[in-house]
Amino acid sequence: MNKRLFILLVILMSLSLIGIIFVQFYWIKKSVEDKEEQFSNAVTEVLNKVTDKIEGRERKDYSERYLNEKDSIGELKAANFTNIMFGYRDFDSNELRVYEHGILEEDYNIPYTFFDTNSGDTTTIKSYTSKRKTTVLKEDFGLDGKEYNLTPIQYYEKIDGLSSLEKAAFEDVFSELAKKVPIHERVSKQEIELLLNRELGNRNIDTEYEYGVYSRGLPTKVKSRRFKYMLNKFYEAPIFLDSEGNSNFSLLISFPKKKRFLISSILGLAILSLLFTLVIVASYSGAIYQLIKQKQISEIKSDFINNMTHEFKTPIATINLAVEAIRNPKVIDDKDKVVRYLQMIRDENKRMHAQVENVLRISKLEKNQLDISKDRVDVHDIVQDAIAHVELIVADRGGYVETHLNATRTEVLANEMHFTNVVVNILDNAVKYSIEPPKIDVSTELVKNNIIIKVQDQGAGMSKAVLKKVFEKFYREHTGDIHNVKGHGLGLAYVKKIIDDHQGEVYAESEKGKGSTFYIKLPLI
Repeated sequence: MNKRLFILLVILMSLSLIGIIFVQFYWIKKSVEDKEEQFSNAVTEVLNKVTDKIEGRERKDYSERYLNEKDSIGELKAANFTNIMFGYRDFDSNELRVYEHGILEEDYNIPYTFFDTNSGDTTTIKSYTSKRKTTVLKEDFGLDGKEYNLTPIQYYEKIDGLSSLEKAAFEDVFSELAKKVPIHERVSKQEIELLLNRELGNRNIDTEYEYGVYSRGLPTKVKSRRFKYMLNKFYEAPIFLDSEGNSNFSLLISFPKKKRFLISSILGLAILSLLFTLVIVASYSGAIYQLIKQKQISEIKSDFINNMTHEFKTPIATINLAVEAIRNPKVIDDKDKVVRYLQMIRDENKRMHAQVENVLRISKLEKNQLDISKDRVDVHDIVQDAIAHVELIVADRGGYVETHLNATRTEVLANEMHFTNVVVNILDNAVKYSIEPPKIDVSTELVKNNIIIKVQDQGAGMSKAVLKKVFEKFYREHTGDIHNVKGHGLGLAYVKKIIDDHQGEVYAESEKGKGSTFYIKLPLI
């Protein structure tokens, strides 16, 4: 994939993901705001219902007291009946409609003092009853057109109390008198709590609340124990309105855990939304990681193919030259030269075969197809055998390999061939990456029930970034010319696979320009 196209796709995908996350958080914020608005409307409705019921209960109390006082007096002191009649004729239907409205005024001599006021007023309260009557008469003319009869076809009447206007005037009397009664006698905390609990429960508002009745911003005795007057932190509704719609008192209610309640109401959907968003983020991150990983693997494989091609070109060229030399009539009769050229062909062929075997061995290890049998072996013998494989090369470059085999217990359960290859690979790396004559120290020590083999060199060393990837397959550090050190990035990957199969550990410490130290840790028998 083109590098620019890859970067463009990553940017577009990242912007899309950020947009999705932004939309999710905006939706959650908007949901909380909508819930808060619904909550405010519901609480306002609750307060209005509660104040209406309290005012209705007070009016009913005064009415009952009035009726009881009226019944206790018994004898009617005075009565007056006023009747108004009105009629009109409908010529289209030959109907005559007659309306009557009578008002009965009864005086039981009930003074205002029954409200326990000290006004000194001797005016009495009177009872009014309204009687409404409607009659519809049909006009029937005689055959000669001179006589007619009125036949009633509808008749109904209604007897009740005062009209709504008269009732309002009557209730205004009580409200004015009730103003002089202390607020804690007009309504109790128990009544407010009972009504609030009922109305809040009807609207599924199940959270703690505090309330208080305030008079022009000042607290009264009617309030809950923990109620605090905090500006913009409560809901308010007037209570005990007079005939003009004014009141000195307000019922206040606050919800200390409102935010928690609102969030809990959408918590399920919010968690699902966040969960799906996290899944998308995780999937996106995984996809980007895999894309980058695949891109790196593609580059590493290309590097591997280039290196493999380069490694094969030299022995193939050497073999071709040796074959051509042998075919020369002057050389074919020289037995010593023929033997030497044949040995060169054999060595180069063995070299290519070893490279192919490395690739196949790693492939089999990854597929768990490599049968690794384990026997009791001595670690010191393995180390000495591995050193023998590289000591000639080291000596040829003017270097040395020193041993410090201090472990007193050395037997482990391992495959002799593969374990030897592991040590050889590490020693071979120490030689290849030593710019100057190789200086290698190999030591062993015991740590609890494990033996540790330490291979320390004074070569080029590795950066921290390289150190993290040094055991990955095909990975090789680029140093400008990728062919300056022969290899395919398979040696240390093979080392890790084998040590893992032996239930051991392999790790490295290194600093650029100061050499590297490799550690192999295996459990003792």
